[in-house]
Amino acid sequence: MKHISRTIWILSLVSLFTDMASEMLYPVMPVYLESIGFSVLLIGVLEGLAETTAGLSKGYFGNWSDRAGKRLPFVQIGYGLSAASKPLLALFVFPLWVFFARTLDRLGKGIRTGARDALLSAETTPETKGQVFGFHRALDTLGAVLGPCLALLYLYRYPENYRSLFLLAFIPGMLAIGSTMLIRERKPAARQTKTRPGIFDFVKYWKTSSPAYRQLVGALLLFALFNSSDIFLLLQAKAIGLSDSTVIGVYIFYNLVFAVAALPMGILADKAGMRRVFTGGLLLFALVYLGMAFARTPIAVYGLFFLYGLYAAATEGVGKAWITNICKKEDTATAIGTYTGFQSICAFMASSLTGLVWYVWGAPVAFLLSAAVAIGVGGYLLISKNLH
Repeated sequence: MKHISRTIWILSLVSLFTDMASEMLYPVMPVYLESIGFSVLLIGVLEGLAETTAGLSKGYFGNWSDRAGKRLPFVQIGYGLSAASKPLLALFVFPLWVFFARTLDRLGKGIRTGARDALLSAETTPETKGQVFGFHRALDTLGAVLGPCLALLYLYRYPENYRSLFLLAFIPGMLAIGSTMLIRERKPAARQTKTRPGIFDFVKYWKTSSPAYRQLVGALLLFALFNSSDIFLLLQAKAIGLSDSTVIGVYIFYNLVFAVAALPMGILADKAGMRRVFTGGLLLFALVYLGMAFARTPIAVYGLFFLYGLYAAATEGVGKAWITNICKKEDTATAIGTYTGFQSICAFMASSLTGLVWYVWGAPVAFLLSAAVAIGVGGYLLISKNLH
């Protein structure tokens, strides 16, 4: 742990508190929205708008952070908006207000993502990035374990008291905001211009970035187009016969595996290479989706979600660390923001595509298609000459 600096610790704790607040609400959000009159269609529109907002803003604010030569203000504002959105959801039940609060949460994520990852990258060397990003993902995902557990305990004691839960989620959000005040930023290398970027200026980075960046990110985005929401895995688990509480338990179990394995996977990526660990993660993804196409027992589902946690640990932090190693230091926030921005849009499209395939041809075909694409992308990354 000698490579984990004070700044890395604080950023990781900030992510833990924020994810705890968000994941406290994740299991109950659809139920709450239905209880205040939202139809399934309106819920879909809400989530689509929120994720599109996050996607577009990641690239824009990442680019702005690089131009300004600053990271910390974007981190503080981004986490602040996400924390503030939680109690806002409990104040009023008007659809327009709920849309505003939910979009504010995703906008906060978009503002902070590129700048935060650039801060993490600045605290590392190319030889330790896997460990650092893995450590950050470990604490971030630990919040995704603690949040649903706290929500389940609270709702067990106070059934259907959803509004109070939204207010309760503000507490870890405030801890996140307070923690950002302890960060001391090293001044990053800024670009020549200090002007504010246009809303789509980050797209131009694709044309000026290195061939290695375009090759890597292009492959990752192709995979993202077929990597649908985890909701589909949970729906399949439900269809196999798991109870509602067991499905939530499986989701918590997956996040726990992810949290425990993220740091070891990051260390392994530093030693064995980002390419090998990441493509190994894609192979695990393919095995999970192949398995979910044919699984019929709860034990099989738990085994597959164990592998799914390993897949997430081998790809999420490692992928970002890999990108920061092949882009210029002064472009780090833009490079991460561009990738994560397009990834969010691809993820939204992936869920729509999977839903369509599921509806027309059934769940097994949808899972087999995603597995096939993962194997193809993994093979492409292994044979690509420009990536290292």
